[in-house]
Amino acid sequence: MRYKLDSNGRKRVTLIAGDGIGPEVANATRRIVDATGVKIAWEEREAGAEVFKRGLPSGVPPETIASIKETRVALKGPLETPIGFGEKSANVTLRKLFETYANVRPVRELPGVKTPFAGRGVDLVVVRENVEDLYAGIEHMQTPGVAQCLKLMSKKGCERIVRLAFEVAVAEGRKKVHCATKANIMKLTEGLMKRTFEEVAKEYPRIEASHIIIDNCAHQVVRTPEQFDVIVTSNMNGDILSDLTSGLIGGLGFAPGANLGDDVAIFEAVHGSAPKYAGKNVINPSAVLLSATMMLRHLDEFAAAQAIESALVVTLEEGVFTRDVSPAGSVSTTAFTDRIIANLGKRSERWRSRDHKALRIAPLAAARDYVRPKSRRTVGADVFVESPASPDELGRSLEAIAEGSPLRLKMISNRGTKVYPNNGGMTDCVDHWRCRFVLRDGAASLDDAALLRLVGTIATAHRWMHLEKLEELDGEPAFTRAQGED
Repeated sequence: MRYKLDSNGRKRVTLIAGDGIGPEVANATRRIVDATGVKIAWEEREAGAEVFKRGLPSGVPPETIASIKETRVALKGPLETPIGFGEKSANVTLRKLFETYANVRPVRELPGVKTPFAGRGVDLVVVRENVEDLYAGIEHMQTPGVAQCLKLMSKKGCERIVRLAFEVAVAEGRKKVHCATKANIMKLTEGLMKRTFEEVAKEYPRIEASHIIIDNCAHQVVRTPEQFDVIVTSNMNGDILSDLTSGLIGGLGFAPGANLGDDVAIFEAVHGSAPKYAGKNVINPSAVLLSATMMLRHLDEFAAAQAIESALVVTLEEGVFTRDVSPAGSVSTTAFTDRIIANLGKRSERWRSRDHKALRIAPLAAARDYVRPKSRRTVGADVFVESPASPDELGRSLEAIAEGSPLRLKMISNRGTKVYPNNGGMTDCVDHWRCRFVLRDGAASLDDAALLRLVGTIATAHRWMHLEKLEELDGEPAFTRAQGED
């Protein structure tokens, strides 16, 4: 079951008010939801700044985790995140703890909100993979001057986010799904999402499926946003693109979001905590409120969700708005909330509510080895070395070290570009080298003992910091070439 009931039959929801303006917008939203008559058992918990100050590095206390485990549903205001140091984001912690692998960000033009795109009928959804990619946060200083961040994308992660994007289209009666990737450059990671999208699309023949390069997607979204219905993309791409699309309709003050997993759903505004406005009663609660409408649909309260959405639209059509829409004539957060409550039950003559069905989230197989190749063969290794030597000096040294080994040095690259053997380029090198060793002619496969012997010998002359096996899976290379590599 997607949600739990308390002993009085009310639907249980964990409410995290958040930091800065969070309590104001969360309280406004709670008042409006309660005014619809939906029976919610709110469980108030905390996360974010105050928790960090108490010395808890995650920013999420055990009692909050326990509540979400029980309720399976949370509504969250904005949380502060330390920047550039120390603790992880509490937002990311919550997503990862509960494996909410999908971030769903609807973007729809609202009446009375003036933007360069007003009147264009912008109405799309960005579906962002939420737990993998660069946001796995696995980083290392490989040399004192070179940092590494691992971009991890799994077949399972790609499949479940792509499936969910198609299911969003089905639930909302949408006709098109675009998959936006950088598969032209990152052919294994981003390419995995593209290939998975093309496989899954065959199961949804009534929905138009198209792949688009992410930079072109951003370009097209600004030129002709009307062409898009659902866009599915990877984590970092989606983080950037969803904020861009929010700008089309008036900014993050109108940008709701849902973090969905197989077992837990966390609904949140995506704007910041804006501490300088905290307590001033001037903030727009619409983003948290629209997140609550997404939550209500998750709770099968479709009529209440539509009633709130309609009341917000009527309020905006009446010219009642907060200072972010226009400082002139704006009202307080409290007055805006009161007006929406007064407009519950009213419908706009011009606004068309989109019909929603229950969103189907089908868990995939639980096997950790989700992909099982029929054959695999280790054909070499990339040994990452730190050295102030020139490419030629390092190359000659490694060639001598590999003598007598089943491996030979094929090439050395620096920041992805082949620099040894010299191909006539003018690469500005740093002290971080990828040294590619491959099996000599006639060798069947590389065993670990031979590889470790080679690395041990390299270590007598050079500092190595990282090792990657080069494999063939089902006869195909499971690695990419450097720029300029044959």
